[in-house]
Amino acid sequence: MSTGRVILVGAGPGAPDLITVRGAEALRRADAVVYDALASPQLLDLAPSEALRIDAGKRGHGPPTLPQEDTTALLLRLAREGRTVVRLKGGDPYVFGRGGEEASACAAAGIPVEVIPGVSSVLGALAYAGIPVTDRRHSASFAVVTGHSDPTQVTRETRWDLLALSADTLLILMGMRNLEAITKRLLDAGRAPETPAAVVMSGTLPEQRVVEAPLGELVAEVERAGIGSPAVVVVGEVVSLREALAWYERQPLFGRRVLVTRSPEQAVELERALSSAGAETDRVPMIDLAPPDDPAPLDAALDRLDDYDAIVFTSANAVRFTAERAATRGNAIDVGAARVVCVGPVTARAAIDAGLPVHRVPAARFDADGVLAELLGAEGIRGRRFLIPRSDLAREVLPAGLREAGAEVDAVVAYRNVPAEVDGAALRADLVAGRFDVLTFASPSAARRFVDLLDAPARNAAARCTVAAIGPVTARTLESVGLPADVVATQSTAAGLVEALTGALGDAPRESEGG
Repeated sequence: MSTGRVILVGAGPGAPDLITVRGAEALRRADAVVYDALASPQLLDLAPSEALRIDAGKRGHGPPTLPQEDTTALLLRLAREGRTVVRLKGGDPYVFGRGGEEASACAAAGIPVEVIPGVSSVLGALAYAGIPVTDRRHSASFAVVTGHSDPTQVTRETRWDLLALSADTLLILMGMRNLEAITKRLLDAGRAPETPAAVVMSGTLPEQRVVEAPLGELVAEVERAGIGSPAVVVVGEVVSLREALAWYERQPLFGRRVLVTRSPEQAVELERALSSAGAETDRVPMIDLAPPDDPAPLDAALDRLDDYDAIVFTSANAVRFTAERAATRGNAIDVGAARVVCVGPVTARAAIDAGLPVHRVPAARFDADGVLAELLGAEGIRGRRFLIPRSDLAREVLPAGLREAGAEVDAVVAYRNVPAEVDGAALRADLVAGRFDVLTFASPSAARRFVDLLDAPARNAAARCTVAAIGPVTARTLESVGLPADVVATQSTAAGLVEALTGALGDAPRESEGG
């Protein structure tokens, strides 16, 4: 087998959407991913499902899952097997990430190596904390140093006595274990005790916490707040700008822990929207999606697409499963002269991605009622033939309404909703422990499945959370199962749900800096 290659990819400072476009593309074509603990687990979803995923550990001062020598040997072995190996490293591969060592080993072994830079936590964490690394009013230089070495020992690696005054801004990575000794060395070397300083923990993530204090008081304030690793320490006048520039912690849902119950295929868009608003998400799918038990009705409809005047998709999943079934049978979907109607913009995007034209999307309400109103108000219905590929649990409002108006309708099952495997005991324990602030539901089936998993203490705990429904249909189901929605989206989309949550919770009290 021909020799493969190794691609060192910087995963960024923590938030998965801060990976570079080139880094994401490398993951999509990987045969194997060897990842560190500080790389976001969500990034692994970008790799092909058949790609190897190997945890190399390496979190700050903790023991590595794999010793560095074993990690390097693993990279070489996988590449020699002909694989494209992505070495996914938190931050940037060449900023205290041992990327240089791994690249040198590949070069010495004759294995092609590529390096894709990442956003270092030095820059990313401070940007999210509202602290510029440089600012001409306060800082014309900065120095980055690892705090991993024991500063009480005389070492060749770190000259704290020289670093203390050599740069306007001093940035320390992996310094939490030795923070007390480091600050003492800086003060002993002449850095003023009143110098503004800060520690940024879990920068760029919803659990980000920041402690500010004069350098001479920093250790005491960090201990009081319970700040730990991973964290970046910053010393310099630029810290004084944080009060005005701390934009991330002012996001409307910052500090909220949100349960996402959507299927894996649908959860990503909602998680991204929630994260963009500052929320921390926890995905526990209630429902999985599967092809129909009997595909014959869908096959028959696909064989006579020319007979239909319109094809109506009421979900992106209906598009995906219909297109996949057509591909399985060796054909692309050719709608001919039929008009394609989609329930909303997300479904329309899925249709376009599947190579279909999109002729109509409701302007206001993105659900079956909205589609029906759009069709009844804009087209002559009587005598026209409609195909509706849909879920096995879909409501009858759309086909029934079209038939009542004189249309001929074939509503065929394109996919099934099946209960997902859920660790019910863990879910109940998380609820009782108060782990979640918000529970989100995007379908009636997910709402029913969730409530079925609860016992009395967990049900009481769930009622204390903010319960959010993606639309009125799901809200009615929540009401019927005894868990009424506090927030109902006016637009039945992930963006609409997050907008509704933002409006309801954006000004409500949240966790303080001290936790």
